[in-house]
Amino acid sequence: MSDSPTMPEPEPAATTRHRTTIGGRTIAYTATAGTVRLSRKDGTPRADMFYVAFTADGVDDLSERPITFAFNGGPGSSSVWLQLGALGPRRVDLPDTVAPPPPPYRLVDNAFGVLDKTDLVFIDPVATGFSRAAEGREQDFFNIEGDVDAVVEFVWRYITQNQRWNSPRFLAGESYGTTRAAGLARRLQERGIVLNGLVLLSLALDFQTFLFEAGNELPYVLYLPSYAAVAAYHGQLAEQPADLTAFLDEVRAFAYDEYAPALMHGARLDPERRAAVVDKLARYTGLDAETVDRLDLRVDYLRFAKGLLDRVGHTVGRLDARYTGPDLDPHHPQLQRDPSYDAPLGAYTALINDYLRRVLRYEAPEAGYTVLSMEVNRAWSWAEKSRMGHPSLADDLRRTLVANPHLKVIILNGLYDLATPFFAAEYTVDHLRLEPEQRANIELAYYEAGHMMYFHPPSLKQMRADLARFYDTAAPPAAQKG
Repeated sequence: MSDSPTMPEPEPAATTRHRTTIGGRTIAYTATAGTVRLSRKDGTPRADMFYVAFTADGVDDLSERPITFAFNGGPGSSSVWLQLGALGPRRVDLPDTVAPPPPPYRLVDNAFGVLDKTDLVFIDPVATGFSRAAEGREQDFFNIEGDVDAVVEFVWRYITQNQRWNSPRFLAGESYGTTRAAGLARRLQERGIVLNGLVLLSLALDFQTFLFEAGNELPYVLYLPSYAAVAAYHGQLAEQPADLTAFLDEVRAFAYDEYAPALMHGARLDPERRAAVVDKLARYTGLDAETVDRLDLRVDYLRFAKGLLDRVGHTVGRLDARYTGPDLDPHHPQLQRDPSYDAPLGAYTALINDYLRRVLRYEAPEAGYTVLSMEVNRAWSWAEKSRMGHPSLADDLRRTLVANPHLKVIILNGLYDLATPFFAAEYTVDHLRLEPEQRANIELAYYEAGHMMYFHPPSLKQMRADLARFYDTAAPPAAQKG
């Protein structure tokens, strides 16, 4: 007998038909909002996972039409950001880098989406969106392995129920969603579900590269180019660079060749050499040399965000350091509020709830759509996949690339992202221990924006062009029909 109660039957899927225009081409598509039930071997339900799928109409042979399973991160985030911000046929229309207007907000056709290249299935992990676990079983899903297991089962059931076993297949994940994507790719590969490509936004595979903890010097090195980019953006450098790309290459070289060895020396660092490093850190970060010296050459992102601006009590954003605003505690030396998270939250929450109910006709439960659950985030167990306390799924990606020589990977990086710095993504890729032909399957793209680079209209346009080319490369030519 099952130790969990029977879950109520999920609401039936809602199906509606729409049209959109991408690149001058009109696309008729079907939107399906529904749930996939995950069950135990004895048939008792484990969870209902909510999804929204957009599939192009008029496709006779589904083997000629790619499909992408997309999700955000957190952990504890729904897929609303990728759905209504980047990839889907509709997007939230908000001004960039400023406080949003009050309600009402609006959705517009997303001329920079990818529905012309691939069908899209946006998945909400358990306890996000409208996804729910059986009573008392939530913790089963609040860990790396349990989360991956659930999405593996979802993908298996979805492609079976919708006859997509022979379609070109992709995963798209953002932030912790890239962690999920790496684990999912490996597990799917082991079950015979081979992928064509991975779209990884704001990479988070090796947590040692961005977790500031005692004894871990790596983040100080890998954040430095992001600090330099942000300081340049806000005009806080004594010598503003004429060429940002060349400037960041200079900072990368200093980080590897001078800064990292200095940190390794610790208390043995020669005073003259230390003084030279302090001066360069001040030059590259926009912080004063006295602060850098007092912090023993080690500036974490919370202090950098709060200390960069000339305006006392104000901070730059964590997710996107182009955003600025007053901090909750103006006198605290570290960031206490992220203006780049606060700015879009209200509009995305309002519009996903309205869109699903009114436009897509989903008979949603009275409880609202959970955009981001901090309860899930706080309850998450990091024990699996940890090395010396730092989770890492970099080896999962490596194993999948070795097993599947045709797998293409594109990693999208925001230059002003203080959550997952671009130099950490480069470091992770450079340490995958791949053969040159395997490494050639990985592409890194850069945008003058933050963690959600699609908030920045020019970056969204560039991202669309990069992804269109990526899909054309990763999927067989026949798959581009329809």
